[in-house]
Amino acid sequence: MKQILICIALVISINAPSKTRMTNYLFAYFTGNAPEKEQIHFALSNDGFNYTPLNAGLPIIKSDTIAIMKGVRDPHILRGEDGWFYMVVTDMQSSRGWSSNRGIVLMRSKDLINWKHHTVHFPEKYKSTQFGNVTRVWAPQTIYDPTAGKYMVYFSLLSNDGKIPYDRVYYCYANADFSDLEGEPRVLFDFGEPTIDTDIVRDADGLYHLFFKTEQDRKHKGIKKYTFTDLHATATWTLREGFCEVTDRDVEGACVFPLIQGGWCLMYDCYRDHHYQFAKSADLNTFTFVQNTATKGAFTPRHGTTLQITRKEMKRLLKAFPPAK
Repeated sequence: MKQILICIALVISINAPSKTRMTNYLFAYFTGNAPEKEQIHFALSNDGFNYTPLNAGLPIIKSDTIAIMKGVRDPHILRGEDGWFYMVVTDMQSSRGWSSNRGIVLMRSKDLINWKHHTVHFPEKYKSTQFGNVTRVWAPQTIYDPTAGKYMVYFSLLSNDGKIPYDRVYYCYANADFSDLEGEPRVLFDFGEPTIDTDIVRDADGLYHLFFKTEQDRKHKGIKKYTFTDLHATATWTLREGFCEVTDRDVEGACVFPLIQGGWCLMYDCYRDHHYQFAKSADLNTFTFVQNTATKGAFTPRHGTTLQITRKEMKRLLKAFPPAK
């Protein structure tokens, strides 16, 4: 009990009110390109910008227990509308090549501690279709589609037979227990050039903001944004001018989440410069620099995502996965 109280003091102010009020942030990420680093890690924050890794910096879920490729990347974590937490990850070991992954892992939990998992292996599931020859199923994410009443999983695909000639963003709906994808993937949007790392949020007015990374060979690879009110009426989408990040360096893995005190955080992986960069915005249109977070020691995050959690959830995580002393 003494150790738990010390850990709580380390990462968070504990004068939070009700059990349901959001008080903290949970960051899910992996830590590097070596197989032993392509694991799921968690970190906690009380402001959305500064994080303390849980489990003394060790993985909270080991890839060889959940993934066909024995490695995972790009974890996306979502609080569902139904009391469940959802996480999706890229099933991949980058040491086998950047076009070596063939699927994703779907995960679901009631408490953020215990997770049920299911793999979706595209060559097997979509044999004899254009999706049977995919070489990349990158950076899956999940959003609830209120019109369909289902969870939509979206990801970028590339195939080796020319049918999907560049990374293009597709989607499927998950089935009721989040153990599989329904039907064949459908195009979410086609930017006309390689596009990865898509992240969708919806503001208080019901407007969707879709952030994505352009991959075309050029001087700078960055984050662009669409806005729209209908997830599947791409003809009505509006493309924002310029880039969203506040650096002229290459970035990837954009994650946008609401701040408890109001406004929004945009975080992304400055993968060539070995740090995460954080920016904030009041309207999801104009972002200002907050800080760079050096990735060193026990905290070396790569492409991940963050969600708000309650004080009760924070305490449960600290008990299950204490930080380093």
